[in-house]
Amino acid sequence: MPPSGPGSIPRLGRRIGALAVDLATATLIAYAFFPVLDEVTGFRYANPVASNLIFLAVQVLFIPTLGGSPGHRLFGMRIVRVDGGWSGLWRPLVRTLLLALIIPAVIWDGDHRGLHDKIAGTVLVRG
Repeated sequence: MPPSGPGSIPRLGRRIGALAVDLATATLIAYAFFPVLDEVTGFRYANPVASNLIFLAVQVLFIPTLGGSPGHRLFGMRIVRVDGGWSGLWRPLVRTLLLALIIPAVIWDGDHRGLHDKIAGTVLVRG
């Protein structure tokens, strides 16, 4: 991977921004369609299970079709196989299941690739 520019591995700020966009979008959809009412306070909030399932579904659906989640694409990133090809259908599923476990996503190597990407054979790149 090049050290900078298109095809390089994005820095942490872009990744966090993309994650925030994807989580906020999933939460808004869950709030709109799967609200939960707190019996004590009467406060309405998004069902956390629905929010997480929406987030994971977006990852699985958009990675093979758009090359990344809406947050990734908004921040100028895409997910490809390590050799640069299309991610295919099974890699996004494996990557997303590992992402749901959280721990593989926060364990990085020297190239800033998360364990979930290494196992799935994918890499998040700029461009």
